[in-house]
Parts: sequence; structure tokens; C-alpha cells
Amino acid sequence: MFKGSIVALITPFKNEKFDQDNYIKLIHHHLESGTNGIVPAGTTGESPTLSHDEHDKVIELAVKETKGKIPVIAGTGSNSTVEAIRLSKHAEKAGASALLVVTPYYNKPTQEGLYQHYKKINDNVGIPIIIYNIPSRSVIDMSVETMARLFELKNIIGVKDATGDLDRVNAQLKAMGPEFLQLTGEDGNVLEFNRRGGKGCISVTANVAAKLCAEFQQASLTKNDDNAKKIAEEINNKLMPLHKALFIESNPAPVKYAASLLKLAGDEVRLPLVKVMESTKTEVKKALQSAGLI
Repeated sequence: MFKGSIVALITPFKNEKFDQDNYIKLIHHHLESGTNGIVPAGTTGESPTLSHDEHDKVIELAVKETKGKIPVIAGTGSNSTVEAIRLSKHAEKAGASALLVVTPYYNKPTQEGLYQHYKKINDNVGIPIIIYNIPSRSVIDMSVETMARLFELKNIIGVKDATGDLDRVNAQLKAMGPEFLQLTGEDGNVLEFNRRGGKGCISVTANVAAKLCAEFQQASLTKNDDNAKKIAEEINNKLMPLHKALFIESNPAPVKYAASLLKLAGDEVRLPLVKVMESTKTEVKKALQSAGLI
């Protein structure tokens, strides 16, 4: 159910307010482009600067507009366990298919603290939970051993791995087996990630290259097919400059600028993020051209 090209959806703003009309248009763009799933209120959706009402609203709208056609994996993480439970309960009530819960940032919990945080959320909801392990933003790294313990709980089904360490795919596969869902959070390593046993990507690039990302995932997840392998490699090479350009500055400022060039959304971000520099704009334009998107 949760595989392929899953977009870490941007949250459009207009005059510092949530742009609901454009957000709905974005969702339908993904439905039409073959995107396999949507993550509202993730870090690419600027969840740290969404109000609680906005956070709830973007999840509710994603569920309403997709109408069950593709899964909605709601971002409900927090460095407060109580707040994460509140967000998770709301997402479940709204009809989300699953939850994406980031490791608690800033607090620097121990591995036991991580286990108890996720266990508490697990015990308060009844839908699947995907761990979001991203040491570069949250400072702490969940160990494979802690992940294996959590996988024994009823709702923990897998991980969005943004460690950048491809050997983790093998280690997690060995420890938890193929039933443990592994999605990468790094667009640039997805080809090799899938080859090692991954099932797709929660993607930033899919915001602006939805069709290409969906076609890539379909090809890369097709086993024992030389033609599919060739297609996956070709699309991966085509998208690689874009994957890199979208992280020259802090995400999601570059991808929002790219979206503005494609008339998908505005480039407004919320402080403390700011719009990208002119030098970044040049690189993003070149990467979009390289991918044949403009």
C-alpha cells in the first residue's frame, strides 16, 4: 500500500496565510500525475511553522481531496510526546491512512527514550506508524536495534530513512525482514536504495517532477526486467541535477521556487526560512531545464 513515489507535499502560502485553493490544486495535480501517496504536514510542508489549526487543516484537506485514491501519510511528529499523540489522534480521526512520526528533535533522547516515545504514540492510535529517522535535522539517530524493538509493536510498520547511509537498508532488512517497510527520504540515493530492498521514496523532487518520479518508481520497483532497469537508470540520471539543486539551500525554499517557475505554487516560505538567493535560482532553473520540465 505504501510504496513508490510518495510526495512530501509543500504547503503553499499567500500573504503569510495558508493558500487553501492552491493546496487543493496541488493535490489534484498529484492525483493526475500518478503520484502513489501524499505526506501532508511533513517538514517539507513546513510543519514547524504551521499553527495547530493549519496543521489539522492540511491533513483534513488531503484526506478529503484524495478520496481514498492514494494513501495519505500524515506528518504528526513532535519533540513533545503529548503533542505528537494529539496530532496523531487528530490525523487518525480525519481519515489518514498512516502517520509519519519524526524522531524527537532538540531533546536528544536516549534510545530508550525514543522507544518509549514511539510506544506511547503506538498505544494511543490504531493506524500504521512510519518512523522518520533524520539525524541531520533531529540530532539523534535511531539505532537498528531500537527500530527492531519498535517493529514488534502493533502499529509500527517501517521507516523513512534519511540517514543517507545505504548500508542501513541492508542492516534493517537483516534485522526486521522484508515485511519492514523501508522508504528513503533522499531522492538522490533512491535507485540504489530500492535495489537493496527499499520500496520507494518520500520525495521532495516529486513536488515539481511528479510524473517523472512516478514513472521512475514504477520502473525501479519492477524486478527481473532489463527494460525497466534501463528506464529507471535513464530517469534517475535525468533527475539527479534536480535532486541536488533542490538542496542547495534549506528545504523547501528551493523546491518552492521551482514550483513557482512551473506555475504550481508560489515561492513564499515562512520565517526563519527565506526565499532562495539569485545564484540558487539559476541552478534550479538549469536543473529543471536538464530534466525537460521547462
